[in-house]
Amino acid sequence: MSTADSPVALVTGATGGMGAAIVRDLARTHRVIAIARDAQRLADLIAENPGAEGWVADLADTTDLERQIGALERIDVVANVAAISRRASVADATRSEWDAHFQTNVTAPTLITRAALPQLRRSSGTVIFIGSGAGTRPVPGSAIYTASKHALRGIADVLRIDEEPHRVRVATVSPGQTDTPMLRASTPPEQYTPERYIRPESVAAAVRFVVDAPDDVHITDVPVRPRQEIARI
Repeated sequence: MSTADSPVALVTGATGGMGAAIVRDLARTHRVIAIARDAQRLADLIAENPGAEGWVADLADTTDLERQIGALERIDVVANVAAISRRASVADATRSEWDAHFQTNVTAPTLITRAALPQLRRSSGTVIFIGSGAGTRPVPGSAIYTASKHALRGIADVLRIDEEPHRVRVATVSPGQTDTPMLRASTPPEQYTPERYIRPESVAAAVRFVVDAPDDVHITDVPVRPRQEIARI
């Protein structure tokens, strides 16, 4: 679906496991602007989804992306999906790893959301941050990722209060272990059991639940857990 009257959704991390599923789902009803850094994978995703267009961007520097967002006439949904994760303790993590994780997982989604706020205020739109179980509980041996997801949740909670007068809805959707390339890369192959993990399409369904919420409600936090718990984070 893509018409001049369609609501507009921005999705970062669009070629990742969760991001691609969210793009496919929202493209049924929205004009989706899919944002990712891998140009070829983004082109393939767009070819499969006529209701989407692609913007190639690296979240290490969002200056140009913020300018593009500011030029849009309409934005109804911002889904901040992009994230990176490397398991590292405080003792092991380097400054560059801290900087990279906070830039992608915290600073970039905040700046992207800021750039979209004028349009979101006009549309009484919705901001969705993809959090994690790590956003509320510590994860042993994963100091950087855990800290970044705690920070992202804090930003969402403050933004929700600050934007209430403008009727902008702000939600944190927090999946548990989900069958994505990011989880696969951080899990020893002999321990990876995809049948026990959440499917990316199920996370997309949770995002859809938030986007389609009736006008009289504000859904704020959506934890999405595996049917059988793997680890209580």
